[in-house]
Amino acid sequence: MEFKTAFDALEDRKHLVTLSTGSVELDKLLEGGIKTGSITEIFGEFRTGKTQICHTLCVTSQMPVNDGGAEGKAVYIDTEGSFRPKRLEQIAERFGLDPTVALENVAYARAHNSEHQMELLKTAAAIMSQDRYSLMVVDSATALFRTDYI
Repeated sequence: MEFKTAFDALEDRKHLVTLSTGSVELDKLLEGGIKTGSITEIFGEFRTGKTQICHTLCVTSQMPVNDGGAEGKAVYIDTEGSFRPKRLEQIAERFGLDPTVALENVAYARAHNSEHQMELLKTAAAIMSQDRYSLMVVDSATALFRTDYI
């Protein structure tokens, strides 16, 4: 990691886009949606829709920029066994995307422990450097660390 000028940082930010959550009201609260190039943590009680938002973002990230997308693929690291490809198909249909293409544009892996999760993150970085990826989801980033270390 190196320093850059503030001007270069400003230029880099011009290439960031905002991903729609699929909810007009939530997008309003987030000032347009989820920003690319940043880390966003979604937290809440059990069964409040966190994974649903992640699934939706995997689809909306593929949409054109003018429609709230980023014209890119997604990486999904699942630590709790909650990933549902069938749900992605349904969401793709809702947004008028081909469900098969939408599924092909999501790279999925199931992490089984915290060490495996860290290895998957390294692999994801390599995958994301080979094509246009606009989203990485880790659902849940802390679950396996709680299991392994607490």
